[in-house]
Amino acid sequence: MNSPDIENAEGSVAEADAPKKLTLDVKVDAPSSCQRHVTVTVSREDIDRYFDVAIEDMIPNAAVPGFRKGFAPKKLVEKRFRSEVKDQVKGTLLMDSMTQATEEQSFSAISEPDFNYQVIELPDEGDLTFEFDIEVRPEFDLPKWKGLKLEKPSKSFEKEDIDKHLTQVLSRYASLAPYEGAAEKDDYLVCNLTFKHDGKKIEHAEEEQIRLRDKLSFQDAKWEDFGKEMDGAKAGDKKTVTLTISDEAANEQMRGKEVEMEIEVLEVKRMELPEMDEAFLKQIGGFESEGDLRDYVKSDMERQLAYYQQQRLRQQITEELTKDAGWDLPPELLKRQARRELERAILELRSAGFGEDDIRAHENELRQNSMASTRKALKEHFILERIAEEEKIEDSPQDYDMEVMQIAMQRGESPRRVRAQLEKGGMMDVLRNQIIERKVIDLINSEATHTETDADLQQGNTAAVNILICGEGEEAAPAAEKEEASDAE
Repeated sequence: MNSPDIENAEGSVAEADAPKKLTLDVKVDAPSSCQRHVTVTVSREDIDRYFDVAIEDMIPNAAVPGFRKGFAPKKLVEKRFRSEVKDQVKGTLLMDSMTQATEEQSFSAISEPDFNYQVIELPDEGDLTFEFDIEVRPEFDLPKWKGLKLEKPSKSFEKEDIDKHLTQVLSRYASLAPYEGAAEKDDYLVCNLTFKHDGKKIEHAEEEQIRLRDKLSFQDAKWEDFGKEMDGAKAGDKKTVTLTISDEAANEQMRGKEVEMEIEVLEVKRMELPEMDEAFLKQIGGFESEGDLRDYVKSDMERQLAYYQQQRLRQQITEELTKDAGWDLPPELLKRQARRELERAILELRSAGFGEDDIRAHENELRQNSMASTRKALKEHFILERIAEEEKIEDSPQDYDMEVMQIAMQRGESPRRVRAQLEKGGMMDVLRNQIIERKVIDLINSEATHTETDADLQQGNTAAVNILICGEGEEAAPAAEKEEASDAE
């Protein structure tokens, strides 16, 4: 054990080596709960000190006429090179002062400072004053989260439930064959789609293969009566319907506007499910018998029920935790977070074993309501993050292994490949938030009282098409205009 004298000596050395703190005057304004406008004034003494350090660093290699390298007087080096080190001093001084200013404040930053580096000039005399904006975690009183009263959906799976889900699993391996009769639910329609606004074509898609379900969703609109109106459709049929563009569509000028969609049926196709013989069972998962496959299907249903239970419980928890969260969220933060929220939702669906059709439908739903869902998700995130900190809830390597394994099983890829894709796509932070938030939700559930209700598992009732009807810019689908011009020629 070190003696007190040695410990004091070591502490003195450490203090001597530590960089000297800046003398700052910091003023913080709060335009909203998650935004801070910071004005920083750096003393003239600190500016001169930073220039001194920069010049001292230059002296050993400074080439001044009449002197050997490294032997020129400091004043001459400064006179000759002060303008050259000015930008370096400015950069270092701004970085150090912003870091110290934010560390000494009570807020917790969640973004990099936003300021215009180019317009800041180091004064030849007097202090330096500059300003920047920064997004911060909102300050709020943590709501009561222990002892919540929640409804927990439950369901026991009967033979007909397993039969229905088995058909869904087999449909992933089904072939599609032309069908001459009228289309029925779950058949496929091969269609041309043409979208018009005020009589002008804004988008067009050919030979889209769409499964006949209750609803049809696009990235920025939905056809609620798709299944009802297209039931019994045959090749050659045409129908024109009116769709309303989502209030949160990427193209702001088209939000809430009506567009006409003409759907032309080119062909009807019907699924032909594979025969569950020994070769097929081996091919899809090494199953020894149909019974083994049915056991797998049941476990898949139970996993999706667990996801549904978790989502339903989470919805209730979110409503309770955020009902008094009246603090505002800056629009730019919401826009940036909307994509991460979409990525998080897709990851959860893949982990729960949902098929790509259901994931795409859910993705379109989120796109059409992105700001509202993101606002609620962000408030929930901040609250869950606070609970995690207070309860010392952390992630572990095993948590990531489990998540990656579940996604890999769903995609039919190796865990190593899936992890590499997540890392390359910058998705590991999303995965971490997902892990931490789930652990907090589990803790809240463990402290809650539950009443069981019947689970209403409404899956597979929406078909999804990956089409952005109105484009993203000020003009609706300029590509369609070019196509019309080409046709006219």
